[in-house]
Amino acid sequence: FVAAINRVGQEEYGDNDFYGTSYFVDPRGQFVGEVASDKEEELVVRDLDFGLIDEVRQQWAFYRDRRPDAYDGLVEP
Repeated sequence: FVAAINRVGQEEYGDNDFYGTSYFVDPRGQFVGEVASDKEEELVVRDLDFGLIDEVRQQWAFYRDRRPDAYDGLVEP
């Protein structure tokens, strides 16, 4: 999961314009709920299904073919 946060509005000193639209993204890259406003301050709270992490890991299987023994020479002091 990724929580991407950004405030809205403009700094009192300077010309920094903050675009808002804070959001949460699940392990598949899908938004969890609606994206926050780009104009108004909001508190974004979402329920996250952490079981989805294991489900996605099983589908993508990134760890299935790893070979930690192949890295021994790279991690020696």
